[in-house]
Amino acid sequence: MAGGVALGIFMPSFATRLSPVSNIFLRLIRSIIAPLLFGTLVSGIAGAGDLRRMGRVGIKALVYFEVVTTLALFIGLGAVNLVRPGVGVPISVTTTEAAIPQNQTGLAALIEHIVPASMIDAMARNDVLQVVVFSFLFGAACVAVGAKAAPVISFCTALADIMFHYTRYVMYLAPLGVGAALAVTVGSKGAGVLFGLGKLIATMYAAQALFVVAVLGAVVALVRIPAAQFYRAVREPFVIAFSTSSSEAALPLALENMERFGVPKHIVGFVLPTGYSFNLDGTTLYLSLASVFVAQAAGVHLSFGEQLLMMLTLMLTSKGVAGVPRAALVILAGTLTTFRLPAEGVSILLGVDAVLDMARTSVNVLGNCLASAVVARWEGYFPGKVTEGE
Repeated sequence: MAGGVALGIFMPSFATRLSPVSNIFLRLIRSIIAPLLFGTLVSGIAGAGDLRRMGRVGIKALVYFEVVTTLALFIGLGAVNLVRPGVGVPISVTTTEAAIPQNQTGLAALIEHIVPASMIDAMARNDVLQVVVFSFLFGAACVAVGAKAAPVISFCTALADIMFHYTRYVMYLAPLGVGAALAVTVGSKGAGVLFGLGKLIATMYAAQALFVVAVLGAVVALVRIPAAQFYRAVREPFVIAFSTSSSEAALPLALENMERFGVPKHIVGFVLPTGYSFNLDGTTLYLSLASVFVAQAAGVHLSFGEQLLMMLTLMLTSKGVAGVPRAALVILAGTLTTFRLPAEGVSILLGVDAVLDMARTSVNVLGNCLASAVVARWEGYFPGKVTEGE
């Protein structure tokens, strides 16, 4: 990371030519996701052998997701009202930069989207939620068939093991991919991207740190997750997510490390991918902060009731859009339009979005890793008690 930043600052012309290196690393990561999820989920569900238990896991996970993301929204709301980073920031129209693709979201659209028309198509697009739904139903069918499905279950178990080893090979390139990604960002946008709109960036990072310590830390203590072991399990996925701004890049290692941490395969294989659509802690915190930031920059006063209504809107519209490019900005642009706030505010945020995205993506990954451990604990397992050798 430090090397990438240094290259971007001191050798920007060379740094901008490193994009193929970071792109190759991310493409290799994306090649892991669909087969790894399919193998892990099918073998985990078939191994659990109890569909009622999986339904119970799903309900517990969704309840946890909603509680934690609501707390994230309110922390973002509190931080932006306390610091008021938008005051004094001029909004200027930059139509070329502000051209963010719009995405229609809603409960009906989300329900329709999560059902795959083709598993091959879902895998090709790395649509995590569709892969999860298909794999869940496929695993349930394996349980219903019984002994006849044994060869398929054995294949899926072997597939998951093979993809974990494949992941290890790809991770040898992680330092190069991470360094190149940061070098390209700093080299193309200039060192100013690290310091521009400093008050907003500082507020965002402070709020994310507060959420991690106060909310996720409290969860670790209340649910009695071994903190030291959990830290060792999540530090590598966290750093990969932070430095590449890609949740996808961290997913294979997060799955492997949380299983090694002691979360059963059928739980981690379901909770982690589902959380990528329903438990975006860092993104929801950012959305609450960014929307009020734009209102402050535009000189628009929002009452507490209006802010609460905006938070409710963000909670509903942010579900199931993890696969949309610049998903947070898509949702933000739609929310600003709904509440008659200037969409030009998005163009201001685009200038520093690379820096903001690092924080929200890494917190998303951290929150989902913890969610899998919490659900495992609620199911009577004791993650953290398993040693690395086991």
